[in-house]
Order: sequence, then C-alpha cells, then structure tokens
Amino acid sequence: MSSAIRELAESNLQDEQLEGQYQKGVKHLCESGIAKVPRKYILPLSDRPNSRNGDQHNAENLSTIKLPVIDFAELLGSNRSQVLNYLAKACEDYGFFQLINHSIASEVILSMIDVSRRFFELPFEERAKYMSSNMSSPVRYGTSFNQNKDSVFCWRDFLKLSCNPLSDVLPFWPSSPLDLREAVVNFSKETKFLYLILMEAVLESLGLVETSDQDKNDNDSLKEFEDGSQLMAVNCYPSCPEPDLTLGIPPHSDYGLLTLLLQDEVKGLQIQHEGKWVTVEPIPNSFDVNVGDHLEIFSNGRYKSVLHRVVVNSSKSRISVASLHSLPFNSIVHPSPKLINKGNPRRYKDTDFAAFLEYISSCEPKNKSFLESRKLT
Repeated sequence: MSSAIRELAESNLQDEQLEGQYQKGVKHLCESGIAKVPRKYILPLSDRPNSRNGDQHNAENLSTIKLPVIDFAELLGSNRSQVLNYLAKACEDYGFFQLINHSIASEVILSMIDVSRRFFELPFEERAKYMSSNMSSPVRYGTSFNQNKDSVFCWRDFLKLSCNPLSDVLPFWPSSPLDLREAVVNFSKETKFLYLILMEAVLESLGLVETSDQDKNDNDSLKEFEDGSQLMAVNCYPSCPEPDLTLGIPPHSDYGLLTLLLQDEVKGLQIQHEGKWVTVEPIPNSFDVNVGDHLEIFSNGRYKSVLHRVVVNSSKSRISVASLHSLPFNSIVHPSPKLINKGNPRRYKDTDFAAFLEYISSCEPKNKSFLESRKLT
C-alpha cells in the first residue's frame, strides 16, 4: 500500500472515529490527541487562509497592518476635535481602529484573559454544562460559528455571556472558575464605559451631537445607547496541527454598533483592506475596535463594517474576548434621519436583533450576508 493511500485510509478512519464528537468542540478534539485536522474542519481550497484566490499571500506571510490609533486620553482632552476627525477617517476607510490609553487597569484585563484561559482548561464535563442551541440564552458554550448550520466547522470554541442587566444574568453564568463572575463583571463594566464614551464621539464625528450640547450637559442623544445590549464572546482557538486547512472564524462582520476586542499576545485577527487580507499587529494593553453592521446602517453607509476573520497556528493556543455592543434587543435600528437627504438617500431597511437571530438561525452565514439583506436596492 502506497504512503498516500495509507494516509488517506488513516484519515478516513480518524473521521469515522470522531463522527459525533464535533459538537463537543475543538478543545475536546485536541484533548483526544488528534494529529490531523478532521475533514469536518477542512475548508474548500478557495476559502483557505493560504488560498491564491484573492489573497495572493501565504497565511504566514500576509502583510501586517497598522490600524489607526485612537488615544482615549487625547479624545477626552483639549485635542478632541483633531481626534474626532481621525476617528471619522478610521471608521470610513478601515472600519477598525486601535484604542490606547483607555484607563482600564491592567489587573482587570489580565484577570479577564487569565480566567478565560482557565475556563477552557476545565474538564469537558464542566464546560458542557453550558452548551445550548438557544441563541438568546444568557450563557452559551459552543463551537464553530453556527454549529447548527455550518457545513464546515471553524477552529474555535466560545463562551458567550449576556451582560445586561447584570443582576438578571449573573446567576446563570458559570460558577467555575470561582473568580470568573467577578472578573467578567469588572471587565464588562469597564468596557461598557468605554463604549459609551466612544459612541458619544462617534455621534459627534457624524455631526449628530454638538459640542455645546455636551458643555451644557443637555444632550439626550446617548440615552438610547445606555441600556443597550452587551454580549461578551470569550474565544478559544487551540493550536492546530494543520492551520492552512481551516480558520478560527470565517470572514464575517459583527452585527452591532461597536465591538471592543481584547487580544492576547498571539496574532490571529485579519481584516480585509483594499481587497487583501492583512494581519492586525496587536498593541499590548489596547483594544481593537470595529464598526458593526448596525453602525453602518445607523450612519447610512458612511461608516463601514468590515470583513474580518481569524487564522490559527500550530504552536500556540489563542484567547480573545469580544465585547459586542448595540441598542437594546427589541430596539429598531435605522439610518439616522439627520444623515438622509437628496444627495444621500436612505440606503438600508429598518432592522432589529430579532431579525439578525432569525437570519443566522436559518442559514449558514457568509461574509456580510446579513447586512446585504438589509440594503435597499
């Protein structure tokens, strides 16, 4: 028997043995000692991270990108107008920026990363307590992107925690590790504060808030955002024996207004910029902030939600924590009337979170397919 045939036979045997195990997650598969990526996780050739179809780069040789950097301290200081211009440019041209000097204590950030890593190191039986197919559950442990619909699974396990209102959802969160709830509460409160300050800046950069209104403390524009939804997505990307065959998360855009992403030191986030995939260089103690579909709709297309994906590697597992923010789940998201005129007609339908859940529950997400379904032709 030739070595190629032998390898194929061994691969088929592995897939047969693992059939039914995929729903338990990538971490569980890795703990079983796999040496090859199971067929369920192998992407079509054109969708792989080293594909020559559109990328023209090997995944490990992709150029890195330095995103626009927003200094939170300067945003709150005398240089605000210049920072707002830079913020607007970042949201228009990149859909992403990196936030530095955000004032969240390093202990809060380190605790969040540490407790996230320790959650995924728990025995599978402990993690499995929180598995649910209910997308509106206050706590949900799962795998892939949409494990109920994905024809090919992605190399990710996740813990998703609803964070609003905290008093209602906290009792449902995992009780192990013992310090998980405290760490996530502290982190969620701090990121919610950052989000509200950033949204105020976004509104001002769009011309929807006057600085004089802020000085008079007479601005009601933020009230509809204060009680908005907040979802914490804690992601684990185990080291992968064949990283060129799969992705941690496939190309997608986020549904909400803004996402604040905390990465560990391992690279993995890539964004599509000027038609190419580029790797985001992490800045220690910073957040990667991106425009979501709802903000593109709200800005009537001025600010862009951008395709991004996650690649994996063969040497290190990776942890990231995404804090996704939008309006309350039952609120209607629509283009701001102040941004609609004869020269810039309305470009999007009204939508809400329920429409998003219905959409992703009924089909396999592809790129920015949900946002495309909201566009007016």
